[in-house]
This record gives sequence, structure tokens and C-alpha cells, in this order.
Amino acid sequence: MAASTPHLMFRKSSYSGARTENCVEFADVGEGTAVVRDSQNPADGHFLLSGREWGALLGAVRHG
Repeated sequence: MAASTPHLMFRKSSYSGARTENCVEFADVGEGTAVVRDSQNPADGHFLLSGREWGALLGAVRHG
């Protein structure tokens, strides 16, 4: 897991509810690549997903 990076512009997932403990945030880092972190514990860092991995994760979330 990568260290926290303050210059990244994280956004909360639209699948994360306002009153849920299962919240994630993501930041686009170019060329379809994204970093993801736990919104409840942002100081714990984030992990990098390639464009292919990011697409697979989004597809899985969209289709349950």
C-alpha cells in the first residue's frame, strides 16, 4: 500500500452511502489508472489500480 499523497484529488464513490462504513474514495492519476483508499482511514494510504484493474473493479461494482 502506498503512503498518503496529499496532492491527489480524491472523490467519494457514488456507491458509498452517506451513512455507511463501507466507503471508498478514488483519484484519477492518468491513462485510466486510479488510486483507491478507505475514506474512513485516509491516512492509512491507498493502492494503485491499472486501467484494466480499475475497469474490472467498476464493472464488478456496477453488476453486483
